[in-house]
Amino acid sequence: MADLIRFGTFELDIRSGQLRNKGRIVRVAPQPFKLLTLLTAAPGKLVSREEIRTALWDGETFIDFEQSVNFTVKQVREALNDNADRAIYVETVPKRGYRFIAPVDDGRPPVIHAHAGTDGTMAKLLWTNVAELRMQEEQRKARRRIITIASAVAASLAAVGALIYWIVR
Repeated sequence: MADLIRFGTFELDIRSGQLRNKGRIVRVAPQPFKLLTLLTAAPGKLVSREEIRTALWDGETFIDFEQSVNFTVKQVREALNDNADRAIYVETVPKRGYRFIAPVDDGRPPVIHAHAGTDGTMAKLLWTNVAELRMQEEQRKARRRIITIASAVAASLAAVGALIYWIVR
């Protein structure tokens, strides 16, 4: 496995234990980092829940593995700004495991599951554009929610102010 894995706007530096997005460090706890390393080592392939359990916890660890795997996957998705319903990076295969679906560049020739007749490099560029568009869409939605909430708060404050003015008058 390579020491530096690139996907989308991210770099996973195995040697330093860092995840970077556009050069900025993204904080990731050790278990989610291990999981991300495991998933990116086999892009496009199913990694079973059992493989994840074995890789992340030794046999002497006594925890609820189902909950722990779910929580660790959630942390990976949060670090990547990914969404289970509209996955860009980590796809859930119900009852079986997870699959890293983004094209990965680890310095070796790319292994991209592209449609027949599509050049691997072109598929990677297209995927990157789609991923960036989805992230921008999510950011716009978040801004709209903030603006809506701020408008509602401002309207409420204006109504309270008008009520107080009316009562005091």
